[in-house]
Amino acid sequence: MMELPDHPGHRASPSPPPRPPRQPLPATPAVTLRTPPAVVWSGAWQAVGMERIPAPQPGETSFAGPLPSELPRHLGPRDPGDAWVEGDRGRFWGRFGSAGLLVHDPAKGVLLQHRALWSHQGGTWGLPGGALHHGEEAIDGALREAKEEAAVPPENVRVLFTSVFDVGYWTYTTVVAETLEPFDAAISDPESLELQWVPVERVNDKELHPGFGASWPGLRRRLLDRPPGP
Repeated sequence: MMELPDHPGHRASPSPPPRPPRQPLPATPAVTLRTPPAVVWSGAWQAVGMERIPAPQPGETSFAGPLPSELPRHLGPRDPGDAWVEGDRGRFWGRFGSAGLLVHDPAKGVLLQHRALWSHQGGTWGLPGGALHHGEEAIDGALREAKEEAAVPPENVRVLFTSVFDVGYWTYTTVVAETLEPFDAAISDPESLELQWVPVERVNDKELHPGFGASWPGLRRRLLDRPPGP
């Protein structure tokens, strides 16, 4: 519509009030993106998995127990051996079996691992060990786990004998070795409170993991009854 000019007797439409000046938007605070530290994988997962097997029910072995309702959420690649197996004797960790290393230094005793409080049977003492990889021999697996978890140099030990717990569809192999050259063990994963050389006669003074505690008398007898020398 055409606007009429102002003249007496005609009221012009009021002009709209001026628009207030636009206020600047508040500055957006700077955001710092933090990249989480990389996850370093070692043999810890195999060990946390085995350590987390619940305590056995009456009539079960010290290595077996019911499967937990939830397994730990895995944060990286896992070996095919990191899985449960199940049969009439119970569920066991390690699709291809598991193994641990018992190292004996005649001057210091046997190397034991004090288990982290967050793990099953936390605060007890046992051996470094875990699930075997596909195609891996038990001796190789025990040496690998001991190196990854306790910095045991495989070239500094000599394997004496093995002891196998066998339920038919799953095995746990204890690999017993003696030191050729002294070495300092070192914690290299979060499952250990400490590592300690314990004299053979003082091992029973520790609160042992049930599985290791059940096997220790036979292992000790075989260890001490061996003739000296290679």
